[in-house]
Amino acid sequence: MSDIIQLLPDHVANQIAAGEVVQRPASVVKELLENAIDAKATYIKLIIKEAGKTLIQVIDDGVGMSVTDARLSFERHATSKIKSAEDLFQLNTKGFRGEALASIAAIAHVELKTRQEEDEVGTEIKIEGSEVASQEVCVTPKGTSISVKNLFYNIPARRNFLKSNSVELRHIIDEFHRVAMVHPDIKFDLYHNGSEVFSLPGANHRQRIVHIFGGKTNEKLVPIDEETDLVSITGFVCKPEYAKRTRGEQFFFVNNRFIKSAYLNHGVNSAFEGLLKEKTHPSYFIYLTVDPTSIDINIHPTKTEIKFDDEHALYAMLRSTIKHSLGQFNVAPVLDFNRDSSMDTPYEYKSKMAQTPTIEVDRSFNPFKEDRKEGSSSSSANNYTNFKKESVGSWENLYAGLDTSEVSPKSVENDFSSIQFESSEVTGSLFDGDQQASLEHNTTYQLRRKYIITTIKSGMVIIHQNRAHQRVLYEEVLRNITMASAVSQQLLFPLKLSFSKQEILLLKEVREQLENTGFVFGEITDGEVSISGIPTVTTESEVSVLLEKLISDIEQEVPDSGFSLTDLLARSISGSIAVRTGVDLAQEQLQHIVNSLFACTEPTVTPDNKPTFITLTVDDIDKKF
Repeated sequence: MSDIIQLLPDHVANQIAAGEVVQRPASVVKELLENAIDAKATYIKLIIKEAGKTLIQVIDDGVGMSVTDARLSFERHATSKIKSAEDLFQLNTKGFRGEALASIAAIAHVELKTRQEEDEVGTEIKIEGSEVASQEVCVTPKGTSISVKNLFYNIPARRNFLKSNSVELRHIIDEFHRVAMVHPDIKFDLYHNGSEVFSLPGANHRQRIVHIFGGKTNEKLVPIDEETDLVSITGFVCKPEYAKRTRGEQFFFVNNRFIKSAYLNHGVNSAFEGLLKEKTHPSYFIYLTVDPTSIDINIHPTKTEIKFDDEHALYAMLRSTIKHSLGQFNVAPVLDFNRDSSMDTPYEYKSKMAQTPTIEVDRSFNPFKEDRKEGSSSSSANNYTNFKKESVGSWENLYAGLDTSEVSPKSVENDFSSIQFESSEVTGSLFDGDQQASLEHNTTYQLRRKYIITTIKSGMVIIHQNRAHQRVLYEEVLRNITMASAVSQQLLFPLKLSFSKQEILLLKEVREQLENTGFVFGEITDGEVSISGIPTVTTESEVSVLLEKLISDIEQEVPDSGFSLTDLLARSISGSIAVRTGVDLAQEQLQHIVNSLFACTEPTVTPDNKPTFITLTVDDIDKKF
């Protein structure tokens, strides 16, 4: 039998390795930014075109590379950061994957320019699909510039699986945030299609978070700080009243590397127990520093998941640290049953001595004395009012002028006969005859504040009130958007809501559709949106939740066509403002939902294809007996 095992050609092996390293343009951005940071850069510039599909360029002012290093950097398993297998468990750098640049070069056109400070000229290398096209001497500033063009140009199948530009750009910005937040001392700039998206000056951790997520973030942050032998915990958590319905602003960093950990996230949530509204999640930016030998960061290809030696101790420390900070800054309530807040001494009275009160008494005052003469009181009681008791001769005087002998029953009867009483005749009913009869024979009921039960000829219908209302609102919002005929209710005072730059960009994209649903926008700045009118189907308190959920829905499934965007908008709005389970509805509201549901074009399912009602026929009920 002939041999069947064979060695793969280098270009095929490189493309397979690229599949592990480069999943999308954001993966390239992550690798190049981390390499620039390891090169001791103080300024990093990221340039993106068409969400990275056409161009990803990273420019830094780091130490640069020599001619030999520049050529070797594109070889597989070539790295400057590991020399032995033991180094894998003592990593203090970021981009240690030896095949990163080799994998990127295998699936794109790569152009590298680099120069060390002591050299007069630099090196320029162009690579196309793992093959070096040219290597020349060039004039370039100190540092390194890497351009990655036409990603996946030689693997069309991989390119076809990329999402829309909006989705890919969101992933790139996420990676940019994760790198920028752990290196606040480095200046970062991000440009997309020639326009500036972020310009982050060098600052501390708190200022960097504010620069990324907007100026309003500063008042939301509560600092946490704890130093132990096992771990050092620093960073910030947001106050409970600013909790969001999405998990967007949740960041864990271990040794300056972004990670995801459901276990540690549960520890943060338990620290906020009892402080958050239902279905909301706290925002946090937590930096953990541990011994590199106590963690294993090689359990996940993208290094976003790591393994700790002692997770239980870390969980307990994180939970207690956050609880302590929330209590220290008076965010969480203090349970002290022996403490009376009315006895607290204000700060301005802390150093003052107690003063003895002065009491003045009118010693000559006699409450049983009928007449008091002016001036009879002592001089010390001049400030008091002189009370004079009116004398009443005797109790008989109260009945003077009354002669009971003159009053007879007949005269009393005659007196009352002249009094006219208001007519008590029933002039009408609150409902007319048909309405009164329908109320007496009511056929629609609410069960457990969740279901609506109504009768039909063949039996009965059980309607899920939340899902039914979603369907009704969905078709109403969809009709308003497509016909641009929505009615808006004007607010007496404009509503001002704060969002991050990325969220503002998303709102601007859907502004026209939102205005067709009834929203009226005022000024939109980089961090704030002014709203002067809202749809009639929603209330002012629901607007922030509605827009927050809408932004989250758009980020998670950004549509490409206008129709699907309209559909997503209608689904998000109807899901946010539909009547919830547990709400007690009046009879008229129940009847309105029933009538509106069966007037819909598709009453049987919600916008998410979940059933809105079930039917029980008389035969089905008979079978139960």
